[in-house]
Amino acid sequence: MKKLRIIWQNLFVLVSAVLALFLVLTAAAVFLWQSTEEGRLPAKTAVVLHAINHNLVDLDINIKPPRIVTGDSPGGTSLLREDFYIPVQGEAQIPVRMYRPQGEGPFPVIMYYHGGAFMEGYGGLDTHDNILRSLASRTDSVVIAPAYRLAPDHIFPAAIEDSYTALQWAFANAESFRGDNSTISVMGDSAGGNIATVVSQMARDRDGPDIASQVLLYPLTTFQDIPLASRDVYDSGYYLLSRSVMYKARDTYTPEEWMWNHPYTSPLQADDLSALPPALVLTAEFDPLRDEGEQYARRLSEAGVPVKASRYRGVMHGFVSFYEVMQTGRNGLQEASAFLNQAHHGALVFRDQYELQVKQPPQGIDRVREQTEAFAIAAYLLGRTGADLLTTQHIRGRTWIE
Repeated sequence: MKKLRIIWQNLFVLVSAVLALFLVLTAAAVFLWQSTEEGRLPAKTAVVLHAINHNLVDLDINIKPPRIVTGDSPGGTSLLREDFYIPVQGEAQIPVRMYRPQGEGPFPVIMYYHGGAFMEGYGGLDTHDNILRSLASRTDSVVIAPAYRLAPDHIFPAAIEDSYTALQWAFANAESFRGDNSTISVMGDSAGGNIATVVSQMARDRDGPDIASQVLLYPLTTFQDIPLASRDVYDSGYYLLSRSVMYKARDTYTPEEWMWNHPYTSPLQADDLSALPPALVLTAEFDPLRDEGEQYARRLSEAGVPVKASRYRGVMHGFVSFYEVMQTGRNGLQEASAFLNQAHHGALVFRDQYELQVKQPPQGIDRVREQTEAFAIAAYLLGRTGADLLTTQHIRGRTWIE
């Protein structure tokens, strides 16, 4: 018995030592992933970026939920999902996805334009489905997302004409889906943020429909070559958008140089930004599009448009899409939802003077939870790829596995 006890004690010591070593390796890996030339990342951001950039997680979210789905609000609002087609210019038809609450309504309407660099293969309705569902649930609104035609087969202005036509369709057919066509907002992320604000200009220039508000998530606002520090600093692609993709988008969506100067491609340089709907502009610290988004918010304000602008520290391009795993993403989505709710109920309040609000990474208990989850995810990743850690190099702020 004594001999058996000694064996068990030695085994316990060995297992404890192995676990301790694994925890040390996990802590060292997270510290390595957090350290970049562009700045130190929060643990959760670092782990998520490492997983994405090394193809350690499956980002294909082409999940087909049942026709009746449940929203993610605390109340679990039941939503009706519909996929259908609408006609656009040139006798073409484009897919549309709609989420709407059950009930009599009428409900406010949100036109959501997905990001994806204006090009095939970079984004669509399925990659943004989680945002569409959550918006409908959080705002008790009808969310309509048109799959506008994409480059290279369809260059400017196909995407914006499709998007504006979808807005007109929603306005004309609101009664059929229990929508309120007197309360329509537009929203989009990245390239979709560009489209959302351009559609706002088109509605102004073409006598409607009236738009209650515009929400722009890390929008691309110029195709012109102007000095933008964020494009230079965060251009590697590690932060989910590279300079090469931006140039490719410009070459395919706007292949002729005159297009780069058009106010419907580069709203940052538009001569007239007056009489546009109240705007919320969200940007991310580690994002090549950060500076142009913030400059556009300031230009809107200078043109007399009521604007709220927030920069979220410690996160990358597209962070709101990761709201299910990142607290900062949830915070951004909640700010957007609150803004839309206020706009739809005529309760927006703005500061007397424009000011960019800088949102800090999660603090207190939220920070503890984020770090704990980050280490848990890191441990899982190392469990899958532990041997690769020994051949990892950290170059120009990103991790490369040889």
